[in-house]
Amino acid sequence: MPRKKKTSKIFILDTNVVLHDHTCIYQFEDNDIVIPIVVLEELDKFKRGNDLINFQAREFVRLLDEIVGDELFNGGKSLGPNLGKLRIETGKPYSAELRASFHEDIADHHILAIAEWTAKQNPERKTILVSKDINLRMKAKSLGIQAEDYKSDQVRDIDLLEKTVTLCENFDQESIERLYHEGAVPVAEMKWSTTPEANDCFILKGGNSSVLARYNAGGKMMRRLEKKTVYGIKPRNAEQTFSIDVLTDPEIRLVALTGKAGTGKTLLALAAALEQHRQFEQILLARPIVALSNRDLGFLPGDAMEKINPYMQPLFDNLGVIKHIFNARSPEYQKIEELLKEDRLIITPLAYIRGRSLSNVYFIIDEAQNLTPHEIKTIITRAGEGTKMIFTGDLQQIDSPYLDIKSNGLAYLTERMKGQEIFAHINLLKGERSYLAELASDLL
Repeated sequence: MPRKKKTSKIFILDTNVVLHDHTCIYQFEDNDIVIPIVVLEELDKFKRGNDLINFQAREFVRLLDEIVGDELFNGGKSLGPNLGKLRIETGKPYSAELRASFHEDIADHHILAIAEWTAKQNPERKTILVSKDINLRMKAKSLGIQAEDYKSDQVRDIDLLEKTVTLCENFDQESIERLYHEGAVPVAEMKWSTTPEANDCFILKGGNSSVLARYNAGGKMMRRLEKKTVYGIKPRNAEQTFSIDVLTDPEIRLVALTGKAGTGKTLLALAAALEQHRQFEQILLARPIVALSNRDLGFLPGDAMEKINPYMQPLFDNLGVIKHIFNARSPEYQKIEELLKEDRLIITPLAYIRGRSLSNVYFIIDEAQNLTPHEIKTIITRAGEGTKMIFTGDLQQIDSPYLDIKSNGLAYLTERMKGQEIFAHINLLKGERSYLAELASDLL
């Protein structure tokens, strides 16, 4: 008996899905997609500006412009082979239930009206509202409308993000001794049940001996690590030792440092950058501006730079920590001042990097958990020859209302790049800022 053909679904997209990923309409296989007309109206407000969210809005509008035809408003237009149809749906009247539940005349409620109308017009098919806004999803469900998050770029294995240095106890003591004497040992000559992945980090313990080691996939070697000081900053634990190692390894061009506040992510990245300043034409430190409590930059007093400075202050604070290690007359202190004066060390909002050349640059992107997967991709694909990129962030402190631990760009980067020889991820566990900060991070 022939298998019954699966009935395609209808997905209705919220504005924040488009602003999260302008290619989202191609991520729903052979199912149909509805763009409420009010979404286009909202996108119009985001088209101007230099932030990555403005880029997403402009790119989506350009993409729509290429999909021309009256079918967009009449039955839908095919998006291509093995894909569904796309259509733009004009406003629909509120049902009595919707009107009784939600009194405000806002874009979210117009989207709900279209979703409700579409579901009633297509009783034989599933109609699903896709939104990054949990409140809108809850409102939809209260009306009997199926709703879900945009999942195409979500991380599947959350444990991968929490994995850090692997502790191997009762390890072969002979292999540990070889690592000490030879510096590197072929992994085939060591007692491993499975082959490690590129740049996996280990603490090997056996008898009275222990050693820190990182796997080099290119040479299929396990390499011993030594504690290294970078620009006055000494590692205080194993994770920091591994972090400095990958931050200063010229073979690794992309690094993700994750961990809670106070673990030293940004400080280590900056110290490693200063240690290698002769190898790069410029050191860039950038972070996305995500206003707290949904408040725009406009509420802050002063001109553009005065508004931005509070958001950049944590980066200046880390630079201050390193400067205060040295005497003001020391060569190290003077070199930092020289790099700042010559614009070879720049601290700036991430949006201000747009259009700049990223060749032979040591580029540190702080608070990367507040970036979308597409924003991360946009940044990395602009890396020129000789550039090294460091993404740091705390996956438990996401300020964007439309991202979570599974859907943010830093988590996406870590999962997708795992196993690549030029990529390394270190998850720092122990806070080194102070006992008070560590206690607060763990208990509050």
